[in-house]
Amino acid sequence: RAGVSLAAPEIRVEREGALPLATLPNPARLNAMTRAMWLQLRAAFDALNADAQLRCVLIRGEGGAFCAGGDISEYPSFRFDEAQLADFHEVEVWGALQALLDCPVPVVAQIEGACMGPGLEIASCCDIRLAGGACRSGAPIAKLGFPMAPREAALVRGAVGDVLARDMLFSAGVHSAQRLYEAGFLLHVLPDGDVAGEALTIAQRIQALAPLAARANKRSFAALEAVQLPPGLVADAYRYGGGHNLEFDVSEGADCSGTVSFALHAAGLLPKAPLDSGSFMRWGKKGRGK
Repeated sequence: RAGVSLAAPEIRVEREGALPLATLPNPARLNAMTRAMWLQLRAAFDALNADAQLRCVLIRGEGGAFCAGGDISEYPSFRFDEAQLADFHEVEVWGALQALLDCPVPVVAQIEGACMGPGLEIASCCDIRLAGGACRSGAPIAKLGFPMAPREAALVRGAVGDVLARDMLFSAGVHSAQRLYEAGFLLHVLPDGDVAGEALTIAQRIQALAPLAARANKRSFAALEAVQLPPGLVADAYRYGGGHNLEFDVSEGADCSGTVSFALHAAGLLPKAPLDSGSFMRWGKKGRGK
């Protein structure tokens, strides 16, 4: 895809016997998802889903973390353009998540360490989730000043429940593995050193059982969990990336400390700029070539 580098890190699919192990590989950034990784994840699951002999898949992160979120160093290249932003969420991100959801056999998530934002979305696509006691989960994008895409919000809400989803998105709540277990998101909370072994044991147990029954159950659950979004919700969801940026819909002199621009500027990803809304409006117009 234009504008997306397919350089390393690269998602791997290895085998433990006949069991595929899909690994999110960006340990230097706690496996934060790059745009290339989203495309690779989709390609990996498209290939797995076409395998008639597939019985189960295990997905995990590399280096003691599951996935700490998205790689925000890439955000300035597309987040301030409505069309590019919509393409990122609806094609790149949702394309990968839909490939996970379309997997015709059970998917087991081995969750260690951070499970944030995109990591939470990936885990929400899985059928069985196990986590270590040190795991922390959330989607604190409110700190960056932008909302979760509608399809992704519906996915997370369906997996973690309405109460936790609202806390994660409205107040940037981050929750312990025990809290996610109590909410029904996790099957087990284990000592951190036991997660990999138990996830593999469960995946191998599924692998040894009747594959046609597992596939039939997956179809049933998929039908029961299907969500129909209201007309127009997706179409209007990315207007903040264009001429209707959230950070520009404020009056001159307003506090911009909770906006996308401010957060990216604080992270050193945007040119130096003062904190008032007028400066961000002028920067936004210049950044979009206006």
